[in-house]
Formats: sequence, structure tokens, C-alpha cells
Amino acid sequence: MLPKSTNLLSNEVRSVPAITHKIKSLQEPNWAHSTKRHMTAISTANATVPAAAPQLTPFLKWAGGKRWLSEHVLELIPEGFGTYFEPFLGSGAIFFSLQPRAAVLSDLNGDLINAYISIRDCSEKVNKALRQHHRQHSKDYYYRIRASTLRTQHTRAAQFIYLNRTCWNGLYRVNLAGAFNVPIGTKTKVILDTDDFPATAELLSRAELHCRDFEITINLAGANDVIFADPPYTIHHNHNGFVKYNENIFSWRDQIRLRDATVRAVARGAKIIMTNANHESVRELYSEGFTLTPMSRMSVIAGASTARKAYEELLIVSV
Repeated sequence: MLPKSTNLLSNEVRSVPAITHKIKSLQEPNWAHSTKRHMTAISTANATVPAAAPQLTPFLKWAGGKRWLSEHVLELIPEGFGTYFEPFLGSGAIFFSLQPRAAVLSDLNGDLINAYISIRDCSEKVNKALRQHHRQHSKDYYYRIRASTLRTQHTRAAQFIYLNRTCWNGLYRVNLAGAFNVPIGTKTKVILDTDDFPATAELLSRAELHCRDFEITINLAGANDVIFADPPYTIHHNHNGFVKYNENIFSWRDQIRLRDATVRAVARGAKIIMTNANHESVRELYSEGFTLTPMSRMSVIAGASTARKAYEELLIVSV
């Protein structure tokens, strides 16, 4: 058990080594179904939020996050688009930069989606729990929280955010049992100056949030909608043919499935903006109907081949 000074968590903690609960790729947890009510009053006519809206920063750090690319992606989004779709949500950097009036956001990571839903529905409770973590943060406390399973939605969300902000390099990794196992990092600041949970909650109130397979989300996009996809960077014939995506395998077959889903979405009139690995196998997948632009994190858009970095990404945009 945690020490008695852990007032917020004293009735919450059970000594069960897991933060992550197994999620079947085509199923949603019960709490996810309640998100559908949030779209009933949203107009299909979209635009970015007026300039007076507060600038929002993602509240999570996520491997492969696209905050560095957000300004360029926003330039590619047409005026007056319909609904914004993001099927690999992660830290949601593009969503927070764009601030659309209507959005459908999804990811296979159930704990991640729970954090977003909790910020939307009970941000004050999440903030209170997060401040408790901030006051008690230490190496011992980190590992106790990491090994604990909490009972309520908002305390699980605060636990997820706390671990994300204090673990090594903001990495999300689980073991074969589905338990978060990233060691403590060097960061000690749990409450950030950029936190604006009320404004974040207001923005998220205009979005559907789902824990589900990417194809389900992409299949919902229609004419005048925008899809931003940032999938795991699996390539054909790489070391083992797949990479780990949460507890699920994102294989080369999934890359093909993603390509097919985006092609169908384009045929329905949707705009596709995607980042992926700059590899010949991926370029071949999107060789027809898309413009392909190599990028690097340092220079954003690499022009001449001599300026390109060793680890390039590919910006894929439907024409």
C-alpha cells in the first residue's frame, strides 16, 4: 500500500501490476460509447477556431509526435472543411494546433483515450489528482504508482499523465502482460505551465473519442472531410516485418489496409494528409493519387537530397 499521506489514492490503489488493460482492436470500452452524444449538436460546416481562441499545447509527450510539423500541415488543410479525423491520436499535436469545430479522434490505446475523455468530462478532478502526484513525486513514489491499478476514471487518467510526464523520455511501452514498464526519467515537473485543462476540455467537447481500429474511423470520413494519419512506421521486409503498436501488432498488412482505407476515403471526397516512413515500400504504396514529400525533423521539408537526414519521414497528401 501507499503511505497514509497519499490521501487521494489511499482508497484507490490495489497492488496489481498494470496500468494498461488489454484492448481488442475492434471493440470499445463501455465508457467510450458515451462519447457519441457529443457530436449530435455539432454543425458539419467546419473551420478552425477564430484567432481569439487560446493556443493549446498537447498535455502529453508522445514518441513520434508531430508538434514540429503542425504549422506545415495546417497550411495543407482547405478552408471550410467538414469534420477532422485523426485515427492515430497519440498526443494530438495537429488537433490542438488546428482546433477544429468538429472532430473524430481515435487510438487503440485505451488508457490514452481514457485520459482524453477524463480531461473532457472531469478536468478539475484530473487536475486535482495530478497535483497530488506532483507534491509526492519521488523515485519510490513513481514505481509505486506505476505498479498500481486505480479504480476510477479520473484517477487512472491522472496516473497516465503523471507517468507520461515523469517516465524516461515520455515513452509508452508495455510488457507482454500489458503492464506499463518504462523506468523513471529525469523530469520532475508534473504540473506544466502550458496546462490549460478547462480550455482543453472545451475543445474536446467538440470531438468524438473512440478506442478502436484506425480503419473504422477512416471509413466514416466523407466529402469535404480531412483525415490526418500518423501511423506506426512499419516498412516491408524490415527487421521483423512489424512494429509494436500498444499491445497490438501493426504489420505490413496493416500498412496495406491503411492505404486501401485512405484510397476509399479519397474516392468519397475526403482530403488525406499522412506521415509515414520514407522507404521505397511505402512510396510504392502511395505512388498513384498522392504527392510524396521527404521531410526531416530538423529541416521539416528536405529539398535537395544532400540536405536530407539519415532518418527521413514522408509527407503523403492526396491530390
